[in-house]
Amino acid sequence: MSVRDISLLLGLLAILIGPVAWAKGPDLNKELRVAASIGDNETVEKLLDAGADVNASNEFHKTALMMAVENGNLETVALLLSRGADVNARTVASCTALTFAAENGHIGITALLIERDANVHDRTRAGWDSLMIASRYGIADIVEQLLYRGADPKASDKEGRTALMHAAENGHAKVVDLLLNAHADKEASDKEGATALIIAAGEGHAEVVDTLLRHGADINARDELGATALIWATGQGHAGVTAQLLEQGADPNVQDSDGVTALMEAVTTKHNDLIRTLLEHNADPSLQDSQGRTAVGIAKQKGNEEAVQSLARR
Repeated sequence: MSVRDISLLLGLLAILIGPVAWAKGPDLNKELRVAASIGDNETVEKLLDAGADVNASNEFHKTALMMAVENGNLETVALLLSRGADVNARTVASCTALTFAAENGHIGITALLIERDANVHDRTRAGWDSLMIASRYGIADIVEQLLYRGADPKASDKEGRTALMHAAENGHAKVVDLLLNAHADKEASDKEGATALIIAAGEGHAEVVDTLLRHGADINARDELGATALIWATGQGHAGVTAQLLEQGADPNVQDSDGVTALMEAVTTKHNDLIRTLLEHNADPSLQDSQGRTAVGIAKQKGNEEAVQSLARR
């Protein structure tokens, strides 16, 4: 027998016995997940035909569908769903295909999953649903999809934070507007008593602050320690937001549970450029905190001579 004949015979044997060996191999389901993650649809179909379990998962309970979603493989997602993939399967962290789609900004996949009855209310172990995740990342198109399909804009995570608060924290004004138009609770507060406005002000997100105020958010709302958005903005040195809040009517003389005002906070944190702005909007330098200190007294105690001089000129 010639070398050529031997080669032909080996090739024929490979064709005949290859599928059988493949179907009986212990890593069939793993190969399915790998093929799905890279969008190799031809291999996905062959593996499923050979007996791979479409819903088999790895040690983290992540399925082929989830891996296809994470990598944005829309056609693979459609294929797996058509072959019986569980659209609402969960990982050990309670993530679903839909939460993965929301996190990665896969708009088309999100629409497909929702169309195939993905549960928009399912939450991860941290208490985040798909709407919170999409809002956190500012993916407006997905937020719109989820709201249209009944996602709850008033739901909160384990820290008491809603989708609105997540959007506010990360500066996504368009998403904030979408959520407020969908009747999100603008005065809801998290476990620390912070509203979306307080959160946005503390992060210095002027556009979000403006959006919330246009929708009627309480400008003088307080967190559990009595601090307002103005106190937070001042303490973080956000000059633009501080001025914005004052111009919109924020009370500069609100005192938190320790008697601290925005002016005292500016002095304490040495954001001295804000002292003049606060004084020009009628901040009262004679107010005392719970220790009986005025803004000048705090400035002296902190060794903030610039603040002492600014307040003395006043």
